[in-house]
Amino acid sequence: MSAPDAESDGALFVYGSLLDRAHRMALLGREVAAYPARLEGYERRRGRYFYIIERAGVETPGLVLSGLGERDFSVLDRYEEVPRLYTRVKVEVADGGGGKLRCWVYLPTPMALRPKD
Repeated sequence: MSAPDAESDGALFVYGSLLDRAHRMALLGREVAAYPARLEGYERRRGRYFYIIERAGVETPGLVLSGLGERDFSVLDRYEEVPRLYTRVKVEVADGGGGKLRCWVYLPTPMALRPKD
């Protein structure tokens, strides 16, 4: 499946625990459309939580969740502990069909980068 349009406020790139369909359904209370994508120039890592950092020459595979509404983002922002652990920003991802899509992603704050206790 390819991206529905070049920019979508209702789309979110996920790369960690939200890759799991059952976990997403438990959080959101419904099924959401998801398709493969990759975020170029970022590397996925894991400390206490999954996170990504900018790094040239690499990419992070993940999924774009589409059709998300205000309620969904409110639930996800609480889950990601915005603004304590993550911030939500716009990035451009490459979809599986060679297209590009601007969508949201959660980036770590210094608190999220602390080592495991």
